[in-house]
Amino acid sequence: MDSIPWETVRSPLLLTLQVTIVSTIFATFLGIFFAYWMSRSAFLGKALVDAILTLPMVLPPTVLGYYLLILFGKKGFFGAPLLEYFNYSIIFHIHGAILASMIVSFPLVYRSAKASFEDLDPEYEETARTLGKSGLSAFLFVILPLSWRGILAGSMLAYARGIGEFGATLMIAGNIPNKTQTIALAIYDSVQSGKDDFSLVLVFLASIICIIVLTLSGILLKKSHW
Repeated sequence: MDSIPWETVRSPLLLTLQVTIVSTIFATFLGIFFAYWMSRSAFLGKALVDAILTLPMVLPPTVLGYYLLILFGKKGFFGAPLLEYFNYSIIFHIHGAILASMIVSFPLVYRSAKASFEDLDPEYEETARTLGKSGLSAFLFVILPLSWRGILAGSMLAYARGIGEFGATLMIAGNIPNKTQTIALAIYDSVQSGKDDFSLVLVFLASIICIIVLTLSGILLKKSHW
């Protein structure tokens, strides 16, 4: 253990925390938006849209990574114009790691928030509207505060899921030390290289972070705690 270069531990740790925090924020906002829209809408093909929004939860991460390569690669639908007009690409970039983590963790927020919105009595929203609240005000000051437990639970699970993201990140962001190498990728790299002590340290750190997040979510979601 004493021979482990701790700089190599700190780099994937800090990069993982950075990626997961940013991706969880985006996943939470998008999850809330789509969850509320789906819980209040009725249209033909709603079940199909719901399945598509939930799909990243069950698809192999490498499949998601391949889709991202098709969309954001140098010849992709989004990637080509971004590269041509802005000289920008998320391939082998930390932004690619954030995007991959966000997409993989998004369904956890979406499903949890959607369940909270659907379980909420519609009378709360109707009462707010009769009192003169706009749709946005009713959502921000009535619906959202009453649904915070489900949203928080989904966000914390999304954060924990982001820490373990591997396949999609490897496909689109690569495994570049000090640039895109998260803890999950560093563990894979160290195991392949036979660095068992280094792998053990990274596995321990990842496990501790996930345990802390899940423990905090359990404490915060207890009604008796509030």
